[in-house]
Amino acid sequence: MDLIFAAVVVLSASSLGIPLFQVAAKREKRWISGYVLVVALLSALAIVAFNSVAPQPDPAFKNLLISDSLGNFFAIVTVTVALFVAVASLEAIRKSDNAPIYYGLLSFTALGMLLLSFTQDLLMLFVSWELMSLPTYVLAGFDKKRVQSNEASVKYAILGAMSSAILLYAISLTYGLTGTTQIIPAVRYIATQPFSLATSIAILLFVAGFGFKMSIVPFHMWIPDAYEGAPTTVSTLLAAATKKAGFVAAIRVLLAVTTVYVVTQNPIFTMANILAVLALLTMTLGNVAALTQKSMTRLLAYSSIAQAGYILVGFVAYAYGQQTNAFSQQTNAYFTEATIGMTGALFHILNHAIMKGAAFLVAALVLLELKRGDVQAYSGLGRRMPVAAFTMTVAFLALAGVPPLNGFWSKLLLFLSVINGPFAWLAVAGIVNSAFSLGYYAWVIKRIYIDESESNEKIKEPIPFIVVFGVAVGLMIGLGLFPQQVINFASSAVPNIFPR
Repeated sequence: MDLIFAAVVVLSASSLGIPLFQVAAKREKRWISGYVLVVALLSALAIVAFNSVAPQPDPAFKNLLISDSLGNFFAIVTVTVALFVAVASLEAIRKSDNAPIYYGLLSFTALGMLLLSFTQDLLMLFVSWELMSLPTYVLAGFDKKRVQSNEASVKYAILGAMSSAILLYAISLTYGLTGTTQIIPAVRYIATQPFSLATSIAILLFVAGFGFKMSIVPFHMWIPDAYEGAPTTVSTLLAAATKKAGFVAAIRVLLAVTTVYVVTQNPIFTMANILAVLALLTMTLGNVAALTQKSMTRLLAYSSIAQAGYILVGFVAYAYGQQTNAFSQQTNAYFTEATIGMTGALFHILNHAIMKGAAFLVAALVLLELKRGDVQAYSGLGRRMPVAAFTMTVAFLALAGVPPLNGFWSKLLLFLSVINGPFAWLAVAGIVNSAFSLGYYAWVIKRIYIDESESNEKIKEPIPFIVVFGVAVGLMIGLGLFPQQVINFASSAVPNIFPR
């Protein structure tokens, strides 16, 4: 736990220190703050990666935080994405007078995500949630000269405040019912109690609160406007990092509860069934809406919604397997499928962070260089910006689940986890949706390499973006060719959801 504390100290120092560049440094020297953040994020990532070598549960701060495999997994994912964004921002906001403010807010967001990954207390979860969320409301409106950016910031802040209020009410209700804010003791107490309407309401409030950040239908309304209006580097952070923090919160709370509790006494309204319906609606609506978009950021936004639906398939497998294990004693088969499903969900969370992060950063570079964000602007991109074009192509094929890229393996695990049980229809829906998504991904790839552009002038791609693109493509191909190590890492995190 000392290592995690060290990572927290590093990001806390950068969060408090970087904004001082705004007043202490000359205007032409403020860009240095970006490199300070990159060093801080690299240090935090190295510390967490080293800690993951021996991830024995180790509580600290009176069990507010606990170092385990699940926390290490999400910390690596979220801090890596924050690092990608910070490196790309070295070029994207190089000329901004407010660069230290931008990097300071980004550092606070990374700190919130780090704390959220390891929290085992509902109040600490809420504090970490707000520490992660509040800076992003400001970052979404960072380009204050654009009306869209200001509008995105206001909409995001209002809806974010609503989701935080719902989450706080759920936490208050849980404390009133259990007498504790510790997640695992609260879940164990719930296990000893008969069915309670108040407990079910608390669980559904958690679904709504976490669903906002995870962009699950019907809590997804803010996503397209916020992603389109925010600076695209910030959209990358929202889609590939803070969204994943929403998933770790849901896993810590909701999936732990499914181990011991059914949401209603009616077998139709179990947590598995509720999540299955949400998964179907989320993946289908996201893909159908993406097909009609003319703005690249909106297309990526709806695609991101669809990907959340695929991740929920793993949640369904876990919830059903655990409930079957708890109440029907059909232990072996379904618990195995629950583990496969949750492993697939964790693997896809990592893959989505890389794939979507790469795609959004390509969109950021195109907007930076061409001053356009529509899909038409990508015509002939393969000739003008070959590195960015190749990165976008690999990312889109990986998002569609084309082998041998990384997205294929995580989707395979997700669909295998439900194919043999009562949710086989969800696996079929996932496969159909993946095939459907390939249509609009292929449409963009066609524009990139086949369609003619208005100009054939080659554009020099900035080194910070090339570095991020190279790492992202290497990860998408490398994890596709050699997925076993990450699968083992993800599966080792599954028992930490509800330690017995």
